[in-house]
Amino acid sequence: MAQKKQTQAVRGTGVREAAAQATRDSILKAATKVFARYGYDGGSIEKISSSAKTHDRMIYYYFGSKEGLFIAVLEGIYDRMDRAEATCAPDTADPVAALKTVIRFKIDYYRRHPEFVTLLNTENLHKGKHVAKSEKAVEYSSTAVDLIRDILDAGAAQGLFRADLRPRDVYLLIVSTAYFFTSNRHTLSAFLGESLETPEAVAAWERFVTDSVLRVVRADAAPLPLSA
Repeated sequence: MAQKKQTQAVRGTGVREAAAQATRDSILKAATKVFARYGYDGGSIEKISSSAKTHDRMIYYYFGSKEGLFIAVLEGIYDRMDRAEATCAPDTADPVAALKTVIRFKIDYYRRHPEFVTLLNTENLHKGKHVAKSEKAVEYSSTAVDLIRDILDAGAAQGLFRADLRPRDVYLLIVSTAYFFTSNRHTLSAFLGESLETPEAVAAWERFVTDSVLRVVRADAAPLPLSA
């Protein structure tokens, strides 16, 4: 009898933990949408709790504050991108193909997840003060930079890539071209008089970025003088 009660207690605890996680996940999902639509200032606790079909007090219970929730949202979008990138991690044995895969992934991911770009734009308006309080932010960036480092090391070992490149710089080159194209696609389309959202335009940009990055990293590319 005692063992049966103990088993029931464990099961009850498991059910409560599952319910708590479901509520937390629901709040995070709703908050991601609300913050992406209204920004940090306009994304009120009331809007989020209403969207999540929960109560304001549950948000404070799980996340402590609106800022705590926003930080969790930022950590969530970075984590999802990291996990997506891990599923298509390239084989560094072919460094050229691996670099092309990373470029294709970045451009495609930003296009398919506009909320990622919107939320980062919002955080940059706040000068990164929220994500700076995250203990996980550095982990996400180090994973991405480490992948670039492995590719560059493999390329240098094969005599294909320069050995003096900083992985961080190559990473920034790739993400900046992918991010800017997506974040400014509407204004640039109007400014240039042509849509940047067509499959043809995106494919052309990917080819251009790939060619540009490979020209920078190739072994016969001369580094710029420090005074330049």
